[in-house]
Amino acid sequence: MNPWAVIATGAVIAGYAAVSRRLATTPVSGPMVLVTCGLAIGPLGLDLIDRAQDGEITRALLESALALLLFTSAAAIRRQELRRERSLPERLLMVGLPLTMALGWLGAWAVLPGPSMWELAVIGIVLAPTDAALGQQAVSDERVPAPVRHGLSVESGLNDGIVLPFFVLALAAAGDGHHGQDGPLKAFLLALVASSVIGLAAGWLGAVVLRESAARRWSTTGWRQILVLAVPATAYALCVVIDGSGFIGAWVAGLAFGSVLRGGTSADRASAKDADVSRTIEFGDRLGELLAALSFLLFGAVILGPVLEHADWRMALYAVLSLTVIRMVPVAVSLIGAGLRPPTVAYIGWFGPRGLASVVFGLIAFEAELPHTDVVSGVIAVTVGLSVYLHGASAAQLGARYGAWYAKALRRDPELREKGPVS
Repeated sequence: MNPWAVIATGAVIAGYAAVSRRLATTPVSGPMVLVTCGLAIGPLGLDLIDRAQDGEITRALLESALALLLFTSAAAIRRQELRRERSLPERLLMVGLPLTMALGWLGAWAVLPGPSMWELAVIGIVLAPTDAALGQQAVSDERVPAPVRHGLSVESGLNDGIVLPFFVLALAAAGDGHHGQDGPLKAFLLALVASSVIGLAAGWLGAVVLRESAARRWSTTGWRQILVLAVPATAYALCVVIDGSGFIGAWVAGLAFGSVLRGGTSADRASAKDADVSRTIEFGDRLGELLAALSFLLFGAVILGPVLEHADWRMALYAVLSLTVIRMVPVAVSLIGAGLRPPTVAYIGWFGPRGLASVVFGLIAFEAELPHTDVVSGVIAVTVGLSVYLHGASAAQLGARYGAWYAKALRRDPELREKGPVS
């Protein structure tokens, strides 16, 4: 990589870190800053980073960031909280997510001529998962009712992993017969079944080792942090060795890791707490944030910049539809009968930003060399880019407006459904 690109990247990250607290209350989000700076140092600007020369570095960083994000997000899901407020995430994941993938597929067929039906399915699936980081104020503003904030967070933490099997199968079907792609059945067995088993074993074993080591005080806090990072890395690598899906392995490992670490006897949990196990997981979160920041910078420079040079109105139209109709209609359908007011349904529907998962899946689709790979990767990049700016700019303002509406509505109706678990 060009040394000046490294210098520019370091300067951008350091600069954003220095003013991150001030920016947190403004319409300017971190991903907006990073993507914009990426565009500035990429081919559209200073041309310090080139996709052809820096492609391997870009892919390694993006995949590392997503694998860690999948692991930490899944590990952070607490079963008690999920049971207490499970209805809203269940509705969004079990009804809204499949409808979003299907409507995204149908919308791509209507707007994008040329790609095959399976290529269009790849587009719909890749752009279905959400990324709460792009609209962080929307899920962190305490004026927003807790069930809504937690529901959006849980949805974001789980939908990446849920769409993975569909993505693997659609990509295999779209590339069947091209460049030696595996068929859908083999992809299903390796990516979903074998990778899930590997992830389950890695997550279980890693959590048991960490819990026992912490309880017996055999390890230091610093090395326990390294142990946590080794779990998704090992699961990912083992899945790659068997030609499975490292992302499914990392996600399942996170589910198993978090479940086992919070399980066991009361004495086990007390010992783990005394040994400060929670800090070891938080370290992974912080590292994930850094990798995600670098990923958005590289997304702007290496992916979005080159795409904008040949993007057309159909890509822009589909991006708008993906962020509005294709997201909001399935959310509205999934919340029928939940008793939520229209402002709440609209708020949940709007804050479905597309982020890191869509970027990485789009990169994998690009490297699969599908017959219409430029259209597929271009639509995905334009949609994510538009989401970065629209959701980032609107999060603080809409969060405040919705929070004010909720406060007034709660005074008029103390039994407002948004106040407690959504049925």
